[in-house]
Amino acid sequence: MASQYSVSPISHFLHSAQAPSLRNGLFLVDFVGLYCKSKRTRRKLGASVARSVPQFVAKSSSSVVKAVLDLERSDLASNESQAFPDLEPKVANLSDILSERGACGVGFIANLDNKASHGIVEDALTALGCMEHRGGCGADNDSGDGSGLMTGIPWDLFNNWANTQGISTFDKLYTGVGMVFLPRDDDLMKEAKKVIVNIFRQEGLEVLGWRPVPVNKSVVGRYAKETMPNMQQVFVKVVKEESVDDIERELYICRKLIERAAQSENWGNELYFCSLSNQTIVYKGMLRSEVLRSFYSDLQSDLYKSSFAIYHRRYSTNTSPRWPLAQPMRLLGHNGEINTVQGNLNWMQSREASLKSPVWHNRENEIRPFGNPKASDSANLDSAAELLMRSGRTPEEALMILVPEAYKNHPTLSIKYPEVLDFYDYYKGQMEAWDGPALLLFSDGKTVGACLDRNGLRPARYWRTADNVVYVASEVGVIPMDESKVTMKGRLGPGMMITVDLQGGQVYENTEVKKRVALSHPYGKWVKENLRSLKPAAFHSATVLDNDAILRRQQAFGYSSEDVQMVIESMAAQGKEPTFCMGDDIPLAVISRKPHLLYDYFKQRFAQVTNPAIDPLREGLVMSLEVNIGKRVNILEVGPENASQVILSSPVLNEGELESLLNDTQLKPQVLPTFFDIHRGVEGSLEKTLNRLCEAADEAVRNGSQLLVLSDRSDELEPTRPVVPILLAVGAVHQHLIQNGLRMSASIVADTAQCFSTHHFACLIGYGASAICPYLALETCRQWRLSNKTVNLMRNGKMPTVTIEQAQKNFSKAVKSGLLKILSKMGISLLSSYCGAQIFEVYGLGKEVVDFSFRGSMSSIGGLTFDELARETLSFWVKAFSEDTAKRLENFGFIQFRPGGEYHGNNPEMSKLLHKAVRQKNQSAYSVYQQHLANRPVNVLRDLLEFKSEHAPIPVGKVEPAVSIVQRFCTGGMSLGAISRETHEAIAIAMNRIGGKSNSGEGGEDPIRWKPLTDVVDGYSPTLPHLKGLQNGDTATSAIKQVASGRFGVTPTFLANADQVEIKIAQGAKPGEGGQLPGKKVSAYIARLRNSKPGVPLISPPPHHDIYSIEDLAQLIFDLHQVNPRAKVSVKLVAEAGIGTVASGVAKGNADVIQISGHDGGTGASPISSIKHAGGPWELGLTETHQTLIANGLRERVILRVDGGFKSGIDVLMAAIMGADEYGFGSIAMIATGCVMARICHTNNCPVGVASQREELRARFPGVPGDLVNFFLYVAEEVRGMLAQLGYEKLDDVIGRTDLLKPRDVSLMKTQHLDLSYILSNVGLPTWTSTEIRNQGVHTNGPVLDEVLLADPEVSDAIENEKVVEKTIKIYNVDRATCGRISGVVAKKYGDTGFAGQLNITFEGSAGQSFGCFLTPGMNIRLVGEANDYVGKGMAGGELVVTPVENTGFVPEDATIVGNTCLYGATGGQVFVRGKAGERFAVRNSLAEAVVEGTGDHCCEYMTGGCVVVLGKVGRNVAAGMTGGLAYLLDEDDTLIPKVNREIVKIQRVTAPVGQMQLKSLIEAHVEKTGSAKGSTILNEWDKYLPLFWQLVPPSEEDTPEASIDYEKPVAGEVTLQSAA
Repeated sequence: MASQYSVSPISHFLHSAQAPSLRNGLFLVDFVGLYCKSKRTRRKLGASVARSVPQFVAKSSSSVVKAVLDLERSDLASNESQAFPDLEPKVANLSDILSERGACGVGFIANLDNKASHGIVEDALTALGCMEHRGGCGADNDSGDGSGLMTGIPWDLFNNWANTQGISTFDKLYTGVGMVFLPRDDDLMKEAKKVIVNIFRQEGLEVLGWRPVPVNKSVVGRYAKETMPNMQQVFVKVVKEESVDDIERELYICRKLIERAAQSENWGNELYFCSLSNQTIVYKGMLRSEVLRSFYSDLQSDLYKSSFAIYHRRYSTNTSPRWPLAQPMRLLGHNGEINTVQGNLNWMQSREASLKSPVWHNRENEIRPFGNPKASDSANLDSAAELLMRSGRTPEEALMILVPEAYKNHPTLSIKYPEVLDFYDYYKGQMEAWDGPALLLFSDGKTVGACLDRNGLRPARYWRTADNVVYVASEVGVIPMDESKVTMKGRLGPGMMITVDLQGGQVYENTEVKKRVALSHPYGKWVKENLRSLKPAAFHSATVLDNDAILRRQQAFGYSSEDVQMVIESMAAQGKEPTFCMGDDIPLAVISRKPHLLYDYFKQRFAQVTNPAIDPLREGLVMSLEVNIGKRVNILEVGPENASQVILSSPVLNEGELESLLNDTQLKPQVLPTFFDIHRGVEGSLEKTLNRLCEAADEAVRNGSQLLVLSDRSDELEPTRPVVPILLAVGAVHQHLIQNGLRMSASIVADTAQCFSTHHFACLIGYGASAICPYLALETCRQWRLSNKTVNLMRNGKMPTVTIEQAQKNFSKAVKSGLLKILSKMGISLLSSYCGAQIFEVYGLGKEVVDFSFRGSMSSIGGLTFDELARETLSFWVKAFSEDTAKRLENFGFIQFRPGGEYHGNNPEMSKLLHKAVRQKNQSAYSVYQQHLANRPVNVLRDLLEFKSEHAPIPVGKVEPAVSIVQRFCTGGMSLGAISRETHEAIAIAMNRIGGKSNSGEGGEDPIRWKPLTDVVDGYSPTLPHLKGLQNGDTATSAIKQVASGRFGVTPTFLANADQVEIKIAQGAKPGEGGQLPGKKVSAYIARLRNSKPGVPLISPPPHHDIYSIEDLAQLIFDLHQVNPRAKVSVKLVAEAGIGTVASGVAKGNADVIQISGHDGGTGASPISSIKHAGGPWELGLTETHQTLIANGLRERVILRVDGGFKSGIDVLMAAIMGADEYGFGSIAMIATGCVMARICHTNNCPVGVASQREELRARFPGVPGDLVNFFLYVAEEVRGMLAQLGYEKLDDVIGRTDLLKPRDVSLMKTQHLDLSYILSNVGLPTWTSTEIRNQGVHTNGPVLDEVLLADPEVSDAIENEKVVEKTIKIYNVDRATCGRISGVVAKKYGDTGFAGQLNITFEGSAGQSFGCFLTPGMNIRLVGEANDYVGKGMAGGELVVTPVENTGFVPEDATIVGNTCLYGATGGQVFVRGKAGERFAVRNSLAEAVVEGTGDHCCEYMTGGCVVVLGKVGRNVAAGMTGGLAYLLDEDDTLIPKVNREIVKIQRVTAPVGQMQLKSLIEAHVEKTGSAKGSTILNEWDKYLPLFWQLVPPSEEDTPEASIDYEKPVAGEVTLQSAA
C-alpha cells in the first residue's frame, strides 16, 4: 500500500517538466495562512482511489445576496480644498468596516540575479495551487474569495501583442501599464474609458493603446460571474518625468484623479485599477487559486516573464467577496486582520490637511482621500503604505512606521541596535500603529520583502538551498524539495522582517534591514533633544475637600454606593479590579428605569475568530500604555521638530501630573470647562453647549494650543449649570477637530470627576482622549483611607495596611491593568492605536447624539436624543442640591440585587416561585411563575416585542408533543469546578432523560459518568453516591464536551465519548478573556480531572493559541472531526456587531453548530467591568447571524443555537422566530436545581452547595434530576400553548418567521425613540426546515491519510487484538491532523491507558498541521522530514519523534523542524525533536515530556505538569504562567536569565540528584531515538554541560525530589499544605 501511495501530490499542478523552483538564484517566500476544502486538490492512491474532499453544496437560494463590485469611495475631509467641493468630511463607519474581514495565504519568489523568467511565474502558480486548501469558497463552492499574483511587467508579452496591433514597441523606461476593472455594460465601459483617457491627456500623458485581457470565463464560479468586470490593460507614455520614482508618482496622481472623477458617475463604483505602474502589474480575481492560471491565459504564455512574484489566496469571512478586494493590492499582500482600522482611518483622514511634501509640487489636494472605509483593512493599509512610498520612503521604512515591532524591553535591540529603538520612538508619536495579527509581503518592483506583526501570530518558515534559492513559507512542504540541497532552515519570529534587493541581488535579514533604515537620519539626536517625558508626580497625602463636599460631588456626578465600595475602594485596597459572578441580568441602560451614566450605553467590542484576543497577563511584553501628547506634524517630512512632544507612561494622570502639563509652555494648554446652562429650560441647552465647546476648541487650536483640557472641575457646583457628560464632550471635540482638519495639531486630556472604572477610561480614550485625570476618584480613595472604618480594619489586621499614597497608586495600577485587559480583548497591543479607534458599540443613543459625538459607531436600535440625555444627566445633578437627599450615597442595585434597586432578571422572588413549581410538580405554581415573568418591568430587548399571527388558533392536541420540543434544549457550558459535582451531574442526568444536551464546560469529565447506571435502589446509586432521585438507565455523561482555551481535561477518550464537541471561543459574561477558577475551588478531585495541582488557581489563556484566526479555527474543527467523526462540532460565539460575518467564516470552516451567547450569560468568576460592559444582546446577534448566513447561502450548513438569560417558553419562541434551531439554558437550570442566587460563586461559599467545592456545603445540595426535567417539560408545554394560539403545529413552521413579531405597546421611562426594525427585518427563509438542518449528518473531513492506515488489515488487526505492527508511509502538507483518527478509534475502544498493543508508524515527508494530535499510549510515531504547527496537540500518551532526513545540507540543531504551539494541552506521552520549534512550545502542557533543540518565544507557557528539556536557545518570556511541571534549559552563552518570566517560577542550577538523573535519561532517550549530534556531545562531556543547564521550578514543584536537594518524604498530612502554598 505504501508504495502505491507515494505518488507525488503535486504532479497534476506542474506544467513544466522540471521540478519547481529549484532554479538558480531563486528566492522563494511562501507565507500561507488558510485552508479551504477544494474539489480539485486530489491525491492519487495508486490508480484506484482518489482522495478528494467532498463538499457540502448549499442549494441555491433565491435570497442569496449577490457579490457586488462595490468600492464607493468615502469622501474625506479637506479644509482647504475649495477646488473640490465634493470632498465632504466623513468618518470611518464601523458597519462598513465590519462587512469586510479576511485572512489568507501569501508568498513570494524572487530571483537574486534579477533575471526575468517564465519559470518564476509557473512556480508561483504551483505554490498557489498547493494553497487551495487555505482559501474560502462561496456557497456555490466555486467562487473563490479571491486569489492573485503581482509580478514585474511582462514586456515581451506586451510587445508581442503591440506588434500584432501595429503599435510600435513599448519603451520600458517611460511606459506605464494599468490593469483596469471596467463596468460590465459596454456603453458604460466606453464612457469610463473616455474619462480615463481625458485625465491622462490633461496630465500630459499619451495613451498608446487598450488591450482587452484574454480570459476564460468558463472557469469562474456562478456568484463571481455575475459581478465579473470587463478587464483591459491601458498603456500610457510618460514623457515629462525622468526617474522611476517620478514616473510612478505621476501615474499615482493620474489614478487618484481618475478615481475622483469616477465618483460622480453612476458607474463610479464599477471602475477599479488593480495596478497602474511602470514596475509591477497585478493579475487577480474572485477565483479559486488553482483556476487563476486557466482564467488569465497571459499567465500560461512563455513570454510572461518576471524576476519576482508575490502570490495570494484570500479567505474572506464576509458575505460577498468582491473582485477588487482580491489581493495582492497595489503594493502589499496581507494575511491577517487590522483591529484598529476604524481609528487608523480617522487619523489618516485627520492628517490630510497637514500632509505636505515637495515631491508633490503642491498637488497634495489632488491625491486625497487616503483611506476608504468601504474597502477592506488590507486595502486601507495598502493605501497608507502607498502614500508613504510614493512620497519618497522605502517600502521597508514605510512598513516599520505602520507596523512597528514590540521594541520596548527587548534584550537584543536595546543592547545591539539602539538606533532602531530611536527610530521607533521618533515615529511612535506621529503614526499610530496599524495593530493586529498580520503577515505582510510587499514590493515596489525594486525590493521584495515580508514582515510579521509584533505578536507573531502568523507562522512563517524559511529555508535556503545550495543553488542559492531561499524559500519562506508559513507551511513547509508546499513545494517538493531535495532535502540534501537544503543548507538552512529557520523561521520569522514576531516583528521580524526580511527583504530582497532585486537590483543589488542581496537578501537582508531582520536587524540588517532595520539598522539601515534607522541610520538614514539622526533619529536618536532628535528624540533626545525634543521628546520630553512627563515626570511622575507624588499623590496628594490629604483630602482636598471635606466629606460633605465630596459626597455632594459624588451625587452630582452619578456615583452610587456600589461604585464607591465595590469598585473604587476595592481597587484602592487591592490594586486590582474586583471580581464578581453570575453575569449581568439588569436591563440595558436605555430600557432601565434608573438613571445611568453615559458610559453604560457603550459595550466594548472584542475579538473572536477573525482575529485573536491577546494575553495581557502572560504576554504583556508586547503591550504598552504609553501615549504621546502634543502636535503631530507632517509625517511626509522628516525633521527634529516632529519629535517635539511629551510622552506619558500611561493615560492615568494624578493632579500633580496634570498641573505640570498645564505649565508646559510649548504645549500652550487651554482649559475648556464643560458645563451647560439650564436656567432657560433644558430643551436644546446641551446641544448648544456642545456646539460652543467645539467652536472654543477650534479657536484654541487655530491659535496654536497643542493641548485641550476638558474640565468639569469647579469650586462651587451650581444648580442651573449641570455638567456635560465628559464622554459626550470628548467625543464631540474629537469629531469636530477631525472634520475641520485640526485633530493632528492638539491632544485632548479629560480632567473629570465622572470617571472611575476601567470601562470609563477605555471609553474616553477610545473616543479621542489621550489622558485622564480622575480627580474625584482619587479624592474618594483618599477619603476611604482616612475614614475611621478603614483605619480600624487595618489596625485590627482585617485588611492589609496601605498608606494614603499607596491607595491612590493601587487605584491607578488597577485601572492600568484593566485597560490592558480591555485592549487585549480586541487583540490590540498599544494604547496609542486604541486612542480614537472607537472600539465600542452603542446601545440606546439616537442618531443625532451618535453623529455628533461618536460618529461612525454602530447604534442599531436608536435611542436617546440630546434633550433626553440632558434630563438623565440632570437627575443625578439635582441630588446634590435637594434638602432631603440622604447623607450617604444611594445604592442603585446595578451589581447586587436589593429591594427598591434596579430590577434583576434572576431575583430571589423568581427563584422561590420556580423552586415551588418544579418541586411540587404543580402546573398552577408554574403559572404563578409565568405570571411573575409577564409582569416584570422591561428587562431585555425581546420584552419590547409580542407575537402576532394571521392564522386562527388550533387545539393544543394538534401541536408537536413536548417530548420532541425538549430535544432542542441544551444547558450552558458550566465547568465542573465552577459548580459542584452534584449540580453538574444532576443537570447532565436530567438532560439525558429528556433527550436534550448538557455541556461539560471546560474541565474534563470523570469517565465513571459515561456508563448508564444499573445499580439504583430507592433513588440512590453506589456509583454516584452523592446524588439522590436517580433511576436505572440514567447516565451522567454530558452530550456536549467542551474544548476551551485552557484544554483542561481534554483527552482523546473525552473527545471520543462526545456526541458533540464545543469549541469555546467566547463566553457571554466575559468575551475575549479566558476562564478562571480560584485556587480554593481546585480540590484534589478537580485537579485530577484537569491534570493540575490542587489549591493552585487555574487561569485559561484568552482564545488565542490555536484559534487565533479563521484558518486556525478551521484547522481545530478539522482536528476534532478527525478524532471523533461521529460528533458534530459546535463553535460558541458571543453577540456583537459583525457576528454575521464571523459566523459565515465559521460555517465555511466546516462547523456543524454555531452557538450565539448573549452578554447576559452567567459566570463563576469574572472582573465586574467584563460582566457589565462587553458583548451585546442575543436578539441582535442571532438576527444578524441567521440573516447573514441566509444571504450567503450557508444557513443550511449549520444548526444555530442561542443562549443568554432564557427563563421560559416565551424566550424559546422568540428565539425560534428570530431564527434559532436550539435553545440554551444556563443560570435558570442551576436555579431549578436549587441555586438561590446568593451571587457568591467566586468565593467557594455557596450556601446550597451548587457552586462550591467544600464538602460540608455540597452536602446541602437540594436538587434532584427530576426537578430540572419538570422545568423543561413546563417550558415545552408553554411553547406548545403559544404555538396553538398562533395557529402553527410545530416549531419548524415558525423558525425564522420574523413576520410573526410586532413591537409591543409599552412606554419606556427614558425614550420613545427605540427602533427594533433590525430584529423584525427578514431576508428570506432557509431552503431546508429546521428539523432537516438538525438531522443532517456530521460534516466530514473527506478521505484522510488515517483511513488509508485503518483500512490496512495489519493495522486494524493490531488495534482489535492489541498486537504490534510496523508501517511506513509517505506524508504531504495536505495531510492534516494525521494520527488523530487512529487515536480516536483506540481511545473509544480502550480509554486513555488501556491499549496494550503497539502501532509503530513511520511517516516520510512534510506533515500538515496538527501532526500526531491526540495520540494515545501504544502509538509510537516517527516522522522523518519536517512538520508544521500544532505537533502533538492534546496527546495523551505514546511517543512522537521528529527527525530530519539523513544527509541534510544543514545542521539539524540550527534548523526549525516543527512549527508553533506544539504539545498544546498535552496530557501524556513523550516527544523528541531533532531541531528547533517555533513559538509557544508546550503551552498548557500537563504531563508530556519533551526534548527539543531550541524554541521561539513563550516556551512552557501555562504549563501545569510534565517536563521539557531544551538543548539550545529559547526566545523571550519563558515559563509565563507556568504553575506546574519542570523545565531544563541549556544556556551556553549566559543569555537565558533576562528571557525568563520570573513572576511564578524560580531559576536554579540542576543540583538535586534525582533532577540530574531525570535530565540525563531524557537526553539519552533523545539521542537514541533521533541520533542527535547535540545530545551526544552533551552526554560525552556531561560534567562540562551539566552546570550550564538551568532548572525552572514553579512553587508547586519546589519540594519534589527532582527540584529539592534536601528532599524528605513528607508526612501524609503535610502534602496538601505544601501544594496549596
